[in-house]
Amino acid sequence: MNYIDNIVFAILLFIGVGFFVKNIKKLIRNIQLGKQVNRSDNSASRWKNMAMIALGQSKMVKRPIAGILHVIVYIGFLIINIEVIEIIIDGLFGTHRVLSVLGGFYSFLIASFEILALLVLVSVTVFWIRRMVLRIPRFWNKEMKGFPKNDALYILYFEMVLMSLFLIMNATDVPFQQADDGNPISQFLVPIFENFNAGTLFYIERTAWWLHIAGILVFLNYLYYSKHLHILLAFPNTYFANLNPKGQFNNLESVTNEVKMMLDPNVDPFAAAPEGSEDEIPEKFGASDVTDLNRVQLLNAYTCTECGRCTSSCPANITGKELSPRAIMMKTRDRLEEVGENITKNGAFVDDGKQLLNDYITPEEIWACTSCNACVEECPINIDPLSIIIDLRRYLVMEQSAAPQELNMMMTNIENNGAPWQYNQMDRLNWKDE
Repeated sequence: MNYIDNIVFAILLFIGVGFFVKNIKKLIRNIQLGKQVNRSDNSASRWKNMAMIALGQSKMVKRPIAGILHVIVYIGFLIINIEVIEIIIDGLFGTHRVLSVLGGFYSFLIASFEILALLVLVSVTVFWIRRMVLRIPRFWNKEMKGFPKNDALYILYFEMVLMSLFLIMNATDVPFQQADDGNPISQFLVPIFENFNAGTLFYIERTAWWLHIAGILVFLNYLYYSKHLHILLAFPNTYFANLNPKGQFNNLESVTNEVKMMLDPNVDPFAAAPEGSEDEIPEKFGASDVTDLNRVQLLNAYTCTECGRCTSSCPANITGKELSPRAIMMKTRDRLEEVGENITKNGAFVDDGKQLLNDYITPEEIWACTSCNACVEECPINIDPLSIIIDLRRYLVMEQSAAPQELNMMMTNIENNGAPWQYNQMDRLNWKDE
């Protein structure tokens, strides 16, 4: 009977970790629905990006208040969860504070955890005030309704409860408090429980312990459904980010090859196509659905923190246009999840009559974009909404000839006159004389 707790803990741990692994496999499968893209170049710069941006939070602190608070929560999340190692060992083998054999170093660790837990509590409280009392506009854009709005609140409440349970667990651990070593915060909670007898304190401590580890496992599995998946994905996302200068767009390989052939004097323009090529399906220009995007773009969609820094810096959005870079990423993720569920249900994708373009993202949104890269510059983890917008535009222009009238006129003028303006080629350099 003494092993019942250990068996229950092992089952809880197995279910929690197993469900998390299942969701991670689904996540990887969904991302792999995208096209392969080679991002293996310049590994030194990529590792530096990951260290500075994902681990070092260098872009977060550009907005100091939110940035510093986020760094506190982030460090607290990483360091306090070292304590989970001890909880797992204790839970599986029936020990109690097994790592206390480390002596003074253990006391230092627990003391650090308690200080960080208090700082995290303060930080998430400030986050809640910024969101719900000060009502900072970027948290209340029209796409931040329903679950996206509540998701951020759920995480704040999760953090508050987990940190409180950790401090209560320490405060009601009588031998730990009697040692009076490594309890700089929990010692001030002890008077709250001074009227309880030893048996009651034991059960309070055990209840807090169980709720704490159960809460961590629930939080772990909630990540897949939450914007806080960026806790895990920020690292690969910053590593595989585009290293090219902002404003340098990629060229479509098929178009590049066609232009090279046109410029090559040795190519016979009347030559027959290679045998068997008639049956090949031409590659789609641009993207109309998530499977036309590349894997890094789909990784971007899952990594989006929905912080709204991109949208708050977007000149199109600021001037009242329909475009919101954050909404572009959220809609891409929603469509990818829908496609993934379709595959899970049917074994392979069955056409559902929907696509990312038009059903999720409208042409009005993508044509409002000025291609200024403000959203890319502002993103704290190097997400690139502009690349998705450009691919959607390419599809409209090159597959459907559905560019706005002004753009069609410009392209016609370039084709006929060699300049964007509607006048004779002989006059196109007259501007230099004015």
